[in-house]
Amino acid sequence: MFDFQGQVVVITGGETGIGRATAEAFARAGASVVIAGYLEDEGQSVVEAMAAEGRAVEFIRTDVQQEEVITDVVAGILARHGRIDVLVNNASIFDGFAGITETSTSLWDKVIGTNLRGSFLMSRAVLAQDMTARGQGTIINMASVGGLIGGADGLAYTTSKFGIIGMTRQMACDLSARGIRVNAVCPGMIQTEMRKHSTRILGADAPPMRGVGVNPDALKRVPKGHKGRPADIAHAVMFLASPYADYVSGHSLVVDGGWTIQ
Repeated sequence: MFDFQGQVVVITGGETGIGRATAEAFARAGASVVIAGYLEDEGQSVVEAMAAEGRAVEFIRTDVQQEEVITDVVAGILARHGRIDVLVNNASIFDGFAGITETSTSLWDKVIGTNLRGSFLMSRAVLAQDMTARGQGTIINMASVGGLIGGADGLAYTTSKFGIIGMTRQMACDLSARGIRVNAVCPGMIQTEMRKHSTRILGADAPPMRGVGVNPDALKRVPKGHKGRPADIAHAVMFLASPYADYVSGHSLVVDGGWTIQ
């Protein structure tokens, strides 16, 4: 259905879960995919799996909280590939449903720094070094149903995802007339190992990872009655990046099995 032959797609956090499914889907659609991720073993696993299929995927270890790192990563991608057609800001860590009194300053800073600041820094670097000058490109930010409603996630994660939706809308206002589309995707309950990977990244700052991920009653909120697949989100991302969505900008596409319609 989708053809991204010859396009360069950069995906932050593309080594696990939704990011990995998205990287694999773009690669199978013909794109040259660059994963800017933190977990090196998982990133190399994607590269090897796609190489076995004859697909072009590259992994660059990246800390999206670090401005200098991002500047250098983007410059390197452009030196090797010449341009960036699609940026998917997917890198996220989870806060284990921590409420305000359970959220340490360090946990807050890491979640906001990865999810929101990281998306801002990556977008700004790609725009400054490539997309603005060319007047062409697509940016897709990974938000969440937790950015639309309260009570779905913890304080820091919810705040970061509300911020991503606001940032997406403002970026679309600023950039649409320049030929650059900006949209967001809002996943609901998806079958990933985000809690496990977040615990590894957060280290000593990781709170207990409790909540809907281990609560079967939570699925009663979802009319479809089951969790979604990472591929469900990947397909939504690809639609927004494709010519089929040429007149779509500033939109937050909800993929949640009907959770938020109630």
